[in-house]
Amino acid sequence: MPRHPWAHYLLRRATRFLVSMALLVTATFAMVHAIPGDPVRAALGATASPELVAAKTHELGLDLPVWQQYVRYLAGLFSGELGTSMTSGLPVAQTIADRLPYTSLLAAVALAVVMLVAVPVGMAMAAVTRGGRGRVSELLFTGVAGFLAVVPEFLLAVCLVALFAMGLEWLPVADVTGSMGPEFYILPALALAIGPAAALARIVRVEGLQVLASDYVRTARAKRLPARVVHLRHALPNLLTSALTIGGLLVSGLVAGSVLVENVFAWPGLGTALVEAIRAKDFPVVQGVVLIYGSAVLLVNFGVDLLLGRLDPRSVIGES
Repeated sequence: MPRHPWAHYLLRRATRFLVSMALLVTATFAMVHAIPGDPVRAALGATASPELVAAKTHELGLDLPVWQQYVRYLAGLFSGELGTSMTSGLPVAQTIADRLPYTSLLAAVALAVVMLVAVPVGMAMAAVTRGGRGRVSELLFTGVAGFLAVVPEFLLAVCLVALFAMGLEWLPVADVTGSMGPEFYILPALALAIGPAAALARIVRVEGLQVLASDYVRTARAKRLPARVVHLRHALPNLLTSALTIGGLLVSGLVAGSVLVENVFAWPGLGTALVEAIRAKDFPVVQGVVLIYGSAVLLVNFGVDLLLGRLDPRSVIGES
């Protein structure tokens, strides 16, 4: 075993993160070259003159050898230069900077809803159904949670719009005034959070049943401690590691789901920008947005790994 297990753990995680980032950067670069035909011609349209196509190809550096294009792409990334939009003529970095805060805040709200709902609900269901009790509650919970976990986010978004915006008229669908008040976050955040929260609640319940059946919890009950003390002080901390692990993995689903959900609610975020760029065949913007989405997933997973290393030292020692 190394003398410094935490340093070894950090080195392994950092190496895996850097390798994943290198693969992501390479994949985003390869996107343009994987498009059949001439991507510039596809973006400008069939009526564009050969001179215009040649000028845009030279401007984007697509007339250079592939290895030179890759080096140029890497140099641009390190300098913060992600290219220029084919449609708007604006720097891709500026487009991302304008849209990223909206997507980040929406994802943060959705993730907070997931954790604040899934962990207490899963823990409560574990307490209610432990020892084979509450069979009806168990069947009802697993059935509803299983159904919600597999419903696509965009379908949930459409259902929420139909019920709360068009039917009951309680909440707005899209912000046409630009105020972006708190009420505009409710429906898109719920559309993103319902499925992951249901999936995580089921996992927390299963983990909770194992924790509640452990020796130290039985010892706490034998001391006649109040139920809230047993659950909150002894059981809950041991659930947080698994909840954080699964929560980090669910971020990938939130990222993927946000693309379509943002378009349902006309949300001015990266997901809407990505769909608009795909429709316009604006490949520099597509490259930049995909890179940001992938980097966000890798960074969150890396942060969760480090947090778990602090909360659960056994993971550090086990890998070392």
